[in-house]
Amino acid sequence: MRQTIQRSIRLAAAALFFSSLSLAAQGFGTNPPNVFRNLDTLKPPAGAKVAIVVFEDLGCPGCAAAHPIELDAARSTKVPLVRYDFPIPAHIWTFDGAVCARYIQTKISPQLAEQFRSDVFKVQASIANKDDIHRFTQLWLERHGQHMPFVLDPDGSLAKAVKADYDLGLRINLTHTPTILVVTRDHQQIVCGTGTNETTDPEKVYPAIEAALASTHSAPARSAL
Repeated sequence: MRQTIQRSIRLAAAALFFSSLSLAAQGFGTNPPNVFRNLDTLKPPAGAKVAIVVFEDLGCPGCAAAHPIELDAARSTKVPLVRYDFPIPAHIWTFDGAVCARYIQTKISPQLAEQFRSDVFKVQASIANKDDIHRFTQLWLERHGQHMPFVLDPDGSLAKAVKADYDLGLRINLTHTPTILVVTRDHQQIVCGTGTNETTDPEKVYPAIEAALASTHSAPARSAL
């Protein structure tokens, strides 16, 4: 009798779990109308079913607040994080800051570039101009056993890569940073970035990832914190 009751409880729990996944999957990709366009250009990287996509500006306080949430979401769910630079033109140093990050990413290591971005966000209030970000980068590289070249981007390829990210943001009608989406091969869910009350909380990336995983018939992989 006890075994029968325990089995019934397990079956009921499993049914509830998969039912919740089904409901989450049905809601994935439901976005406010007339916000973004051409979102189908945003895809997970090769070999991944789901990805977190972030458009950020290194001088944006909202981006600084969302940054650790994005990192934790990627780590705890084992979903890749894809970053795009969207330096707001009014922020006079952030384009150069993005170029510095690209230099570290392409010439040294992506992991070190991620740490650089995190450290810039922590001190962004103390950076006021292009000289400040270059001075910060030079000292930061020295602390990490690296040397900053006299000319960081001699052929302009790093600046072109940042500009390509920015142009992509314009093509999808991006107007706010941070803009965070969770994407699968077929659907895209806006987490925040439209400036509306419903889409300003980066913490919503967690349920969006679970819904995306459910929509691809994968169980949520969020690990214990």
